[in-house]
Amino acid sequence: MAEILDVAELGERVRSLRLSRGFSLKDLSGQASVSVSMLSAVERGDKVASIQILHQIAQALKTSIDRLIEDEAPARVILLRRVEQAVVRDGSGWVRRLLSPALPGVEFEMTRTRLEPGVEAGEFGLRRKGFRANLTVEDGALTLILDGRIFQLDSGDSVSFASDCRSVFRNDSNEVCIYYLSVSSAY
Repeated sequence: MAEILDVAELGERVRSLRLSRGFSLKDLSGQASVSVSMLSAVERGDKVASIQILHQIAQALKTSIDRLIEDEAPARVILLRRVEQAVVRDGSGWVRRLLSPALPGVEFEMTRTRLEPGVEAGEFGLRRKGFRANLTVEDGALTLILDGRIFQLDSGDSVSFASDCRSVFRNDSNEVCIYYLSVSSAY
């Protein structure tokens, strides 16, 4: 996928996953805590959902944001050039680059996130149990809040945590923060 998110493709994937799971718009709305009108607009490709909304939709559909944004890639070797990586930009100052393809039968997601100074990415809900997240700060500083516990991470620091924690990613500094996050099945 090119660097620009195709909202029509995203909408079709959301709709297809919703229908394959037997959800009505109202069912998914309740599961994702997203209004029916927003879900409908996303499915039609009329609105670009924030990262937080995409996360809530993905969680309700028991999938990842990666799978919402890109088709699964079944090839044995997959090279994703920078210009082919999907990039999602949130208006608040959060840019997320998807570094891993969605592979059939593989539960793994790797992203590079850039947080502008003073930006909070919001609180993320619970992922399914049995998944582990690994985060490394490349540049800047990150305030990571896991189940209410605050961790201050600086350039080069890493943390690993159960991904069913409630998590907040925040840049309290005056510099850009860049971090890598991978989430995979712990089994």
